[in-house]
Amino acid sequence: MNKLIKFLKPFGASVLAILLVLIVQVYCDLSLPTYTSNIVNVGIQQKGISEKVPHYISEEDMGKLQMVSSPETAELLQESYEKDEKHSTEKVPVLKLKKSVKDNDAKREKLEDAVEEPMFLIMAASQAAAEADKSGEAGANAQAAMDPAAIQDKLKDIPDTMLEQATAVYIQGAYENANVNLEKMQNNYILKTGAKMLGLAAIGMVASVIVGFLAARTGAGVGKRLRGDVYKKVVGFSNSEYDKFSTASLITRSSNDIQQIQMITIIMLRMVLMAPIMALGGVWKVFHTNVDMVWIIGVGIIAVLTVVMTLFIAVMPKFKLVQKLVDRVNLVSRELLTGLQVIRAFNTEDYEEKRFDKANKDLMKTQLFVNRAMTFMMPMMILIMNGITVLITWNGAHGINEGTMQVGDMMAFIQYTMQIIMSFLMISMISVMLPRAAVSAVRVDEVLTSETMIKDPKSPKTLPESGKGEIEFKDVHFRYPNAEEDVIEGVSFVATPGETTAIIGSTGSGKSTMINLIPRFYDVTGGQILIDGVDIREVTQHNLRKDIGYVPQKGVLFSGTIRSNILYSDPENGEEVMKEAADIAQATEFITQKENGYDSPIAQGGTNVSGGQKQRLSIARAIAGDPKIYIFDDSFSALDYKTDVTLRKELAKKTKDATVLIVAQRISTIAHAEKILVLDDGKIVGEGTHKELLRNCEAYHQIAASQLSESELAEDMKEVG
Repeated sequence: MNKLIKFLKPFGASVLAILLVLIVQVYCDLSLPTYTSNIVNVGIQQKGISEKVPHYISEEDMGKLQMVSSPETAELLQESYEKDEKHSTEKVPVLKLKKSVKDNDAKREKLEDAVEEPMFLIMAASQAAAEADKSGEAGANAQAAMDPAAIQDKLKDIPDTMLEQATAVYIQGAYENANVNLEKMQNNYILKTGAKMLGLAAIGMVASVIVGFLAARTGAGVGKRLRGDVYKKVVGFSNSEYDKFSTASLITRSSNDIQQIQMITIIMLRMVLMAPIMALGGVWKVFHTNVDMVWIIGVGIIAVLTVVMTLFIAVMPKFKLVQKLVDRVNLVSRELLTGLQVIRAFNTEDYEEKRFDKANKDLMKTQLFVNRAMTFMMPMMILIMNGITVLITWNGAHGINEGTMQVGDMMAFIQYTMQIIMSFLMISMISVMLPRAAVSAVRVDEVLTSETMIKDPKSPKTLPESGKGEIEFKDVHFRYPNAEEDVIEGVSFVATPGETTAIIGSTGSGKSTMINLIPRFYDVTGGQILIDGVDIREVTQHNLRKDIGYVPQKGVLFSGTIRSNILYSDPENGEEVMKEAADIAQATEFITQKENGYDSPIAQGGTNVSGGQKQRLSIARAIAGDPKIYIFDDSFSALDYKTDVTLRKELAKKTKDATVLIVAQRISTIAHAEKILVLDDGKIVGEGTHKELLRNCEAYHQIAASQLSESELAEDMKEVG
């Protein structure tokens, strides 16, 4: 969770905006049940009468009301009403509440408190008289109903909701006697309240759309930022970091893992932020609905949490396993695709199919377990919510029957309870989904926080502009991380500009490792490598590598065109530079034979060109950069003898002032080099020209004997002698 919050920090302003809009949305959602309750309680049951004192009353009813009131209340009634010409008739004079009283909260509330008891007294007397008429005991019951002490006792026992209903019934009767159109009043109240509900629903909808938009935008921003950060970090990795994180794992982390983080970010912003606001707001609303069923909410929440925690305990370990299994599938898939020719050559399709099928099935079984467990959750939630609804209805029905609750209040309580339980359900579901996203966040953070072994110095030097590119190894040692012994040991030599320095040795002798130290793909663990007298660790990697033209052992091309691959180091280089590089690399012939020439497409990894063509394009790419130092790591192995000879001849003209290092397996490739280094088990065991080494170096002599014919070897040895 901490990692997810860390990734969200740059988007604090968006999160704050989402929070504010969510508050508006929650306010709208929580207000709707109240209006629903009002429509049922006031609009339907009370005929739209929401006031606590009649706004219109006939003089006859006013007289009755004053008759049962105290002298102070009677006087207050007299002062609060005036003649109403609109509703008055010759037979029924009508009074209306003065505007000064209606619009003044203090005066209105004083009047409401004063007339509450007299109105109830008249209602009680009317009901008693009606019941007495049925039983034939009118006098005694009417007198009992008018007893003030009895009235006070009744007022103490009656709930507020029932008192409001009794007041509304009295006002309804008063309006009927005052010629007020109750049907119109009811319709106006329902329409007005309905319009408010529609307005709130519209505002809530707009707020929801805005939240969705901002959440999606923020989630996409988090994903974009993380992908960019991971890419920048990976680009800066040394070979040691690549050894630590497999390529398949890095691909999964920068795609699947970041996608998980992006999805959970959107869900968190839309649900996790909303859920506690909704839950707290719902609880506050429940305590203001005049009902005593809050315990039901507790039962519902406990039931939801029990189900979720059970699933959480069962699913949590599987979430951690899923990402590792995705890594495994990616690894196997990558090996199958890159090694397809070898697989076909050795007829191992069945074996590889079984290997992929196992990795795929392991992932499928784990995902099925997780998905089935999550599928089990929804029916349980529906069962709990329906059970809570039945429980509320059962208790609410008793309350309505006893007069302690109104129908609208029960409906509002059901809606608030569902909102509260849904809020806890959202939080619980997120808590189940979070582990997988948390695993992804940790995996991505591992890449972002990994310590890069190759670092630029805090106060970097620069390679001299006048330098020629002289390379000097001073007692260089190198050991791979966690290895027990050195791969390169005590290597010292100087590669002079204008000369070709070749490196040869048996497989595993450390040739490629040694030249990978020059562009700082690895850092030496002992000694120094100097370029023009400056330690390469004291300059920035960019400053170092801009002067190096590197051709790797395995030619690497990028999707695009031949033009974009040759001009890869600097796309601004012109047509002339590109064609010159292609001519020197002996690539012009096959390029011009293509339909689109230099604009011919190159597939990913250069799979639509041969190995030799790929090597020549890689060499052309290095030449086009016009560096001071050329490094060829066994880069001529796929060329035929004729092309090899011609290329090296043309290359010698281009690199006459540059420092050239060539790693080769073939004697013919390096025989004309000014200096040849013979490497064996990480140490230089011979140094000199081809003919000098034939005489002085047994290891070189053995390599030459294995590659040259007896006549060629005899001729060379004759010249040496």
